[in-house]
Amino acid sequence: MGCFECCIKCLGGIPYASLIATILLYAGVALFCGCGHEALSGTVNILQTYFEMARTTGDTLDVFTMIDIFKYVIYGIAAAFFVYGILLMVEGFFTTGAIKDLYGDFKITTCGRCVSAWFIMLTYLFMLAWLGVTAFTSLPVYMYFNLWTICRNTTLVEGANLCLDLRQFGIVTIGEEKKICTVSENFLRMCESTELNMTFHLFIVALAGAGAAVIAMVHYLMVLSANWAYVKDACRMQKYEDIKSKEEQELHDIHSTRSKERLNAYT
Repeated sequence: MGCFECCIKCLGGIPYASLIATILLYAGVALFCGCGHEALSGTVNILQTYFEMARTTGDTLDVFTMIDIFKYVIYGIAAAFFVYGILLMVEGFFTTGAIKDLYGDFKITTCGRCVSAWFIMLTYLFMLAWLGVTAFTSLPVYMYFNLWTICRNTTLVEGANLCLDLRQFGIVTIGEEKKICTVSENFLRMCESTELNMTFHLFIVALAGAGAAVIAMVHYLMVLSANWAYVKDACRMQKYEDIKSKEEQELHDIHSTRSKERLNAYT
């Protein structure tokens, strides 16, 4: 077999549907984790610089502590889905029909069917989780959009006195007044800075990454369902081949026995 034929045979064994879903998953997770982490860091700088908020000492759960928790969650998401993408790719390699041509005939076991069903259930749960993450990521996008709109309206309408109170979004407690108005110097500096615009767009890209992860999970569900159907049909075909082979062996044994009886009778 030549090198070209060998390459064609190897390329035929790649589960392209799983590969596309894995690339989409990695791209979505990378955008969500990378841009989300930087957007959270930008949010901390904006709160400390323009809203004059400071970290509280002790074990009090403030907005900065929550942002730190979200960062650790992002680290866990990145590591977990990197491993999960590899597992789904391996599952795709072992359930695609081209594996049979590459490595010879194989047996479909009950364990293999259980693994495929387990991946379907797990991917469905992860899809629901990413839907929740997408909905949660839309909240800071909405908040920054309001802030960006206030900045824009200030430049369009002269003398407009608009205020943004962080208590409206639950960032601070009711008794803590952290309000910034368009007439203040901090608000003008914040609107003129590139930090606000950059953080807003980073959250938008993180939202797009979460949406891409949802699409990847849906793609994986379609691939896994098709693989499950293939495994189920292969199992039925395997049982049919076993029964057929057994019947042929029995017919061969009967034919051999009769031939020996006729030979003995002749002699």
